[in-house]
Amino acid sequence: MDIAKYKKDHKTSYLADMYEKLLHDEEELKTLMQADASMAEMGKADLENIDLQKKDIVRQVEAIEAAEKEEEEFPNELIMEIRAGAGGDEAALFAEELATMYRNYAVAQGWKVYMLDESKADVGGYKEVSMEIHGRDVYKKLRYETGVHRVQRVPATEKMGRVHTSTVSIAILPIRKKLSFVLNPADLEMEFSRAGGKGGQNVNKVETAVRLVHKPTGLDVRVTSERSQLKNREKAMIMLTAKVQAQIEEEEAKKFAANKKGQLGTGNRSEKIRTYNFPQDRITDHRIRENWHNIETILSGEKLSDIIETLANFKGEVAEGGDDEE
Repeated sequence: MDIAKYKKDHKTSYLADMYEKLLHDEEELKTLMQADASMAEMGKADLENIDLQKKDIVRQVEAIEAAEKEEEEFPNELIMEIRAGAGGDEAALFAEELATMYRNYAVAQGWKVYMLDESKADVGGYKEVSMEIHGRDVYKKLRYETGVHRVQRVPATEKMGRVHTSTVSIAILPIRKKLSFVLNPADLEMEFSRAGGKGGQNVNKVETAVRLVHKPTGLDVRVTSERSQLKNREKAMIMLTAKVQAQIEEEEAKKFAANKKGQLGTGNRSEKIRTYNFPQDRITDHRIRENWHNIETILSGEKLSDIIETLANFKGEVAEGGDDEE
C-alpha cells in the first residue's frame, strides 16, 4: 500500500495513518519476539490480528478509490443549458416546459436545483435558461438528454389548425473534479452588467451579472443568480470550465465515432434525439426507436423516469436520426 499517496487524499489520509501505525506496531512486535523467545506464541496471535486490520484498511481504501472513480465518470453535479431553437415563440414556450419538466423530475429525485441564468422571451417562455443540479446519480441519469428536442403541435395562436414544428436544444455539462486542461486567465474576457428581472433593488441597480467568454473557443456563459458579483463570477468560472471540458470530450468522442455501435453518446447537442408529437400524444426517441404516450404527464416530470430508465438500460445499436411527420 502506497502510504504517501493515500496521505495526500483527505478521504484516505486517516486510513493511511492507521496503516502506518500498524506497520510500526508490527515491526516492534517482531523485534520483541526475536529478542524474547517466550513471546513467540503470544506475538504470533497479535501479528495475525495486525494483518487482519491491515487487510481491512486496504479494502476500505479500495472501496473509496472505486467510489471516486465512479464519481469521476458520473459526477453528482452538472449544469443544464436549455435554448430555444427554430420555431420562434413556440420554441421559447416549449423551452420553458422542458425546464419545468426537468426541475420537477430533479425535485422528485431529491436533487438540488440552482438557477444560474434565464433569458425570457417577450411572449413568455425562455430564449435560454441554465441551471445547476446537484444530487446522487444526476449525471448518470441525465447524460442522454443532450441534443435537439423537437415539438410538433398546433400553437394557441394558430387559427387554421396547422401543426407547427419547433426545436429546443439541451446541453448536459458534468462538473468534473479532475480536468484535462486549465483555463488560462489570459484567454478569458469578463463583462459585468445589471442582472435585471426579479430580485429586488440590489440585483437591478448593481452590476452583479457576470459574463465570461473563452476566447480560444468562443464559448461564453452568463450568471445572474447571486446577489454578489464575486459569487456570480465563481459560478461563471465553474460553468465555463464545464462547458470547455464538455467540448473537449465531444471532440474526443468524434474520433471514436466508428466504435459508436451499442452506445447512445452524450455529447452532440446538434443531434436530433427526440420528438414530442402532441396531435398523436406520442414522444419518440429516435436513437432507440422507442415511443411513449401521455405527453402531458411526462412533461409534468411525473413519468420522465420511464424515458430516463429506458435509455439507461438500452444496449442495442443506435438509430440514425429518424423522422416524424412535419
